[in-house]
Amino acid sequence: MKERWVLLLLGAWWMGSLVLLVVAPTNFRLIDELLAHSGSQSFHSVVERVGHDTTRELLRYLSSELNRKFFLLWNVVQVGMGLALVWLSRALPAARRVGAALLVAAALVGVLLIVQPVITRLGRSLDFVPRQPPPPALAQFQLLHVAYTAIELLKLVALALAALWSLRAAPRAAATASPGPA
Repeated sequence: MKERWVLLLLGAWWMGSLVLLVVAPTNFRLIDELLAHSGSQSFHSVVERVGHDTTRELLRYLSSELNRKFFLLWNVVQVGMGLALVWLSRALPAARRVGAALLVAAALVGVLLIVQPVITRLGRSLDFVPRQPPPPALAQFQLLHVAYTAIELLKLVALALAALWSLRAAPRAAATASPGPA
């Protein structure tokens, strides 16, 4: 039964990470799509009153704040999932390998928890700042953003390995535990 819980939590952890990797850039892309192609006349009225550039800047700020909140909450949830998975994986047939992969994933989340506040602080310092010429903090923000994404992808690899090793060990453990045909 623990194998099933491990696989369920691994799948949830993987899916949660993938969802955020899709949602975050979509939030920003949708702004320009709405400004260019929204069918809502009320929306276009507001844009005309407020101004296209100001509306875009406000909506980008909102998307930034939503993404910051989503990633903060998700990172906290990941800590709980990681601890639960490390505890549950101790009883698995491939406990050492699965546990090692889970510890790597948990350690990577620890790094994300260190990097995230720096990205948030830098990002907020760049909100409402003109991009021409590029502000000096923009290059550091982009570098940290790429590093964050790379760490996320490494974490997904560690989680995939943990799932693979769990799945491979489960049939062997079942075969050795069950008596053969009489």
